[in-house]
Amino acid sequence: MPTRLKRPPFWRPLALAVALLAFQGYLGYSAINGNFGIESRDEILADIQVLKDQSSALQAEIDSFSHRNTLLNPRHLDPDIVTERARALLNMANAGDILVMVDPNTGKPISGKFQELTDSQLIDIINSDSIL
Repeated sequence: MPTRLKRPPFWRPLALAVALLAFQGYLGYSAINGNFGIESRDEILADIQVLKDQSSALQAEIDSFSHRNTLLNPRHLDPDIVTERARALLNMANAGDILVMVDPNTGKPISGKFQELTDSQLIDIINSDSIL
């Protein structure tokens, strides 16, 4: 009884080798050109720098608001600042304050014209510009 040996097909190992080579090619391509590949690294680093700049700008804004918030705290109010702001809003002055009159038309000080102007003219200038 003759035995005949069956030769395995040659295409199976060849197909496996081709499939593995194709998979290695895909991994190599992804390592170079993929979303997290070597060529995308510069873009990722640029994005990181932009986000760090935005973060530092936002942190500065948060610090500014935090500082302004602490100024509103009644235990930390500076009396000089409070009186200065109140007098500016109410258009009032202390006896020891130095006032500079400004011509509302030109916006220039009229300090040299005090001898020339009468009291009624000064009152008219003050009344014409209610915000000093």
